[in-house]
Amino acid sequence: MTAELAVDGVRTTPAAAGAGPWRQAGARLLRNRSAMIAASGLALIVLACVLAPLYASAVAGTDPFVSNVSGTTVVGGQQVQVLQQSTEGLGLGVTPIGPTWDPGHFFLGADGQGRDVMARLLYGGRNSLLIGGAAALLCCFLATILGIIAGYFGGWVDSVLSRFFDVIWAFPVYLLAICLSVVLLTSGLHLGPVHIDAGSLWLPVLIIAVIYVPYVARPLRGQVMALRGKEFLHAAVGLGASDLRIMRREVLPNVLPTVIVFLPLMTALNMLTESALSFLSVGVQSPDASWGTIINDGLALLYTRPMITISAGLFVALTAVALNVFGDGVRDALDPNARLRGAA
Repeated sequence: MTAELAVDGVRTTPAAAGAGPWRQAGARLLRNRSAMIAASGLALIVLACVLAPLYASAVAGTDPFVSNVSGTTVVGGQQVQVLQQSTEGLGLGVTPIGPTWDPGHFFLGADGQGRDVMARLLYGGRNSLLIGGAAALLCCFLATILGIIAGYFGGWVDSVLSRFFDVIWAFPVYLLAICLSVVLLTSGLHLGPVHIDAGSLWLPVLIIAVIYVPYVARPLRGQVMALRGKEFLHAAVGLGASDLRIMRREVLPNVLPTVIVFLPLMTALNMLTESALSFLSVGVQSPDASWGTIINDGLALLYTRPMITISAGLFVALTAVALNVFGDGVRDALDPNARLRGAA
């Protein structure tokens, strides 16, 4: 039977107690079943989206970005039209084929343009996850720099940056994102050496990252302000270390665990924001696809072919839940006393 020790109120083994803090956090994370299940589910979703070109070409045999209004497929050994004559009302218009549950022949059916929904779903997931992850990295990077500067220097520097945060915070998130998207989607972004075309995926990445900077920078600023009174910072100042060295060697390692906790949580939030913007046609632009654009495509077919909207919405929900559960596990691993404080 393995002996256990109590380190900072958390039960651990002697070997783990002698390990570094990052190894201890990794061991705690691996023991968290909920976080590991969420991570496994997230990994499966990411892997499926990464393999989207293979599924489209080798399995489904279709191009999900080309209109296929006159195409045919095989259902039950018979050749049928992808877009079939409507049988409702006066029989006007067409209705796309529903789910066949055959991976090689429109597994989740077709959309209004006769395109394979499953293939578009996987391709859309690539863009949704890319935008959510890239925006989270950029947001946390900018917020870490601004939060450390504001909290460390204080005074007029803190006042200027705090007012900048307040200005962004004063706008409703989606209203600000929609306004920026409408403006930048017409002409793109041309700022000095930075040139981003109107249809580039980097536009929603930049927009989403900027609007969420205050939500990450504010907690980091408060944490840095609390660190300013610690003895190790006074000792570094007494030894003559420069401000840049103190921020890089003393302050940053202390706020880094908080930034790491923010990453999966912000990825989920950014992905939901991107889906909302794309649903409103001010996010990912054609011919690219995302889970938000697929939900929008299926809106007109909600009563006849609901699987288009349901499947995309289900992927959004499952991915967001997995990221949030994994983020909670990372938080508990990096700060094991958080769970004890929450239970108190």
